[in-house]
Amino acid sequence: MASITQDFSLLFLVLLIIFTSISSTTSTPILGVTIHHHPQSTTPEHIAAAITRRKIAAVRLIDPDPNLIRAFSYSSVSLLLSIPNTLVSSLASNRSNAAVWLYTHVVPFYPRANISVISVGSDVLSSSSDLADDILPAIRNVHVALHELGIRKISVSTTFSLIPLLTSAFPPSSAEFEEPVNDVVVRPLLEFLDEANSSFLVNIHPYDLYRLNYEIVLGFALFQESPYNFMDDSTTGVRYQNLFDTMIDAVLSAMAVAGHENIPLIITETGWPSSPGTNEENNANQVFAEMYLKGLTKHLKSGVGTPLKKDGVSEVYIYEMFDRERGQGNSSGLTRQWGIFYPNLTSKYELDLSGSSRISESKGLLTILSVCLMMAVLDLLV
Repeated sequence: MASITQDFSLLFLVLLIIFTSISSTTSTPILGVTIHHHPQSTTPEHIAAAITRRKIAAVRLIDPDPNLIRAFSYSSVSLLLSIPNTLVSSLASNRSNAAVWLYTHVVPFYPRANISVISVGSDVLSSSSDLADDILPAIRNVHVALHELGIRKISVSTTFSLIPLLTSAFPPSSAEFEEPVNDVVVRPLLEFLDEANSSFLVNIHPYDLYRLNYEIVLGFALFQESPYNFMDDSTTGVRYQNLFDTMIDAVLSAMAVAGHENIPLIITETGWPSSPGTNEENNANQVFAEMYLKGLTKHLKSGVGTPLKKDGVSEVYIYEMFDRERGQGNSSGLTRQWGIFYPNLTSKYELDLSGSSRISESKGLLTILSVCLMMAVLDLLV
């Protein structure tokens, strides 16, 4: 009997060590794509089938089409829905307007469609500063309307762009939210997100920051490994190997200064343009776009996170699935394109966009090990 007890204790200790190592494993973010619009020649059903076939875990729908939401019913694809900026003021003024939007875009499909997050507006502050006072009331009305419908698993937030949001992006340790946006919008929003267990949503485009700062090396922005592709934060002593991580840590630093560093961070947009918007954008091309996207996906799948957040961000959405229609450019006739798929749903690049959180993989391993433990105990008792 003593021998059995010793054997069981040893087995339990070994499995406990394995469990601990698995549970402490950093998770890889959910990888998704943004759909701003889609070609008229492509049906919602074909788009949903292409997403599912490529094992893409999440889709962000800007100005979502109910038919496209319906197409993702009974799939495992997570949906992030954005409410158009034009509706923010009406949502803020009357909760019934929030209920009307939900009855059109959520109620008919949820939970058959896996809607996880609603963003009230997309980059609202950059498009209209007049909406600053309306953002939080609109978010609260959508949040309360969801709860009145008995829906509590869909979180509500809004989306920002990084560059106008922060005082600076480098060094990350010096970043803070700009005033007066910080006091008027960001700090009250962070308090709400903390209470509601929601996420902070931000668009991160290294291409835009690279264009604004001549000191940034192109390879550093494109995830290219080189002895010279790094930047050091002199305050913290942290060395950064790519621009994407520096921008994320800048947001995290600003959140920490605001007292809410533990709120999950979702990157709602990131990418690299495959064609320029002006004649001066020589680095907006398909070659560099592919380099960025391959470097990004490799980095995210590594699970290393960022220097300030080892478990990384929770979700990352590549911008965007399809190119814009021609004729939507500026006076020069150029249209900056970001699409990673052609209208016929073939890929522009050889990218592996499949990805699931390592947390789910850990759960699977824990289940297997639990079964092994039970079998081992039975063997010892026989």
